[in-house]
Amino acid sequence: MIQPMGRAGVIGAGSWGTTLASVLADNGYDVDLWVFETDLFEIIRDSCENTFYLPGCRLDSRITPHNDLERVVRGQTFLVMVVPSHVYRHVALRMIPFLEEGTLLVSATKGIENDTLLTMSGIWRDILPAEDLVHLLCLSGPSFAREVIRRIPTAITVAGDRIEVAREAQQAFSTPYFRVYTSLDRIGVELAGALKNVIALAAGACDGLGFGHNTRAALITRGLAEITRLGVRMGAHPLTFSGLSGIGDLLLTCTGDLSRNRTVGMQLGQGRKLKDILGEMRMVAEGVKTARSVHALGRRMGVDMPICEQVYKVLYEDKNAREAVRDLMDRDLKHEMDLEYTCQVD
Repeated sequence: MIQPMGRAGVIGAGSWGTTLASVLADNGYDVDLWVFETDLFEIIRDSCENTFYLPGCRLDSRITPHNDLERVVRGQTFLVMVVPSHVYRHVALRMIPFLEEGTLLVSATKGIENDTLLTMSGIWRDILPAEDLVHLLCLSGPSFAREVIRRIPTAITVAGDRIEVAREAQQAFSTPYFRVYTSLDRIGVELAGALKNVIALAAGACDGLGFGHNTRAALITRGLAEITRLGVRMGAHPLTFSGLSGIGDLLLTCTGDLSRNRTVGMQLGQGRKLKDILGEMRMVAEGVKTARSVHALGRRMGVDMPICEQVYKVLYEDKNAREAVRDLMDRDLKHEMDLEYTCQVD
């Protein structure tokens, strides 16, 4: 298992992957960082700075960039996976021949695969030749990369199937500015992290339409109800959605100016087309692809998700954002609390 102050491999050098590499380096780890883009690899190697995603943030000398995936994965017993959800399976398949048995593998990607509707740990379970080859965990919570890399106090959750394994990852990531809590509800933590991005698109759209604080508060609250309904139906514990990976991450992503998903939503609310917005972005707004997965997953599981449904229609059916809000407000009136949720809490 993890050796204190040992080596770690981080797969993915976007803003969050680079930041987690920095957290581990601050904790005494020598970090091998896999960089997909050849030009970015050369920049980080030569300047110790990720100018694509975190300009102005100098990286610790303990972080060594590599353009060779095998070099980062082979021989490692501690890996952190931080690649976009739409390429996650492809990269994971490339990693399998080099994985060490018993490796602790932490997934920090927030998304749901479009074709299979699997979470990121679900992808690993689908492709691993042996279920116990690695120890799977996920890391999620309210954490803008640009704030964490500036060492601004942050709290987050790591979830796995075994508490002793989760505690190992907790110790590896915990620093004076990065507080890590443990959870045994991996599916709940993963779903909360993925679905909050869809709700953030809606929150941004409401801001872009010029609505006020009342609208945003209602949207966040009812969005949390949708996330919880789906999570409970899929076996998550309802209280997970009251924690850091649930309401904590939802609040941050729906209100923070650094939120990519909220920014995309704002521009949609202002009348811009999705393809034009995405064409100007280097970083990935995971909620755009996750909205398609959630639309299909909600229908498969028989879960009512009206906000996510309207986000899907705005993104993929060219529905006007103002009409989407009107249709949400005009739905049949109902009781606030969901019986399935309240019964499980009791």
